Amino acid sequence: MNKLNYILIAEDDADDQLLIKSAFSQAGLDTTLQFTNNGEELIGFLKNKSNDEPSFILLDLNMPKMDGNECLSFIRANTDLRHIPIIVFTTSSLKENIQKAYQLGANSYITKPTSFNTLKDLARLINDYWLNTIKLPHA
Repeated sequence: MNKLNYILIAEDDADDQLLIKSAFSQAGLDTTLQFTNNGEELIGFLKNKSNDEPSFILLDLNMPKMDGNECLSFIRANTDLRHIPIIVFTTSSLKENIQKAYQLGANSYITKPTSFNTLKDLARLINDYWLNTIKLPHA
């Protein structure tokens, strides 16, 4: 796995997973996407030392077993994981959800777009900014 182009995505909706994969692919991005289906799976994946560390995490807030806010709290409280950038990527645009995510340590908050073309443009933007523009702590 190319560690410099590796995004861990916590997304419980199979249709959204497919749309995200398609958007990155159709945008022509050479980025490895690894999906987890809920918060517990995300934390288990991160704690497994045999898995490569992602460049960053795209985190849905509304997930079963352990929601995005609980994941944020856990990751930010863990000294081995807290440096990983987390982008909340969710359907909610409620002010209180945005404020809470930043209070818990999110690096960015993005509301999922409603059109595929916008999602494809957003995939390109996320990829360019987080993988090509800024310097990540572990790269």
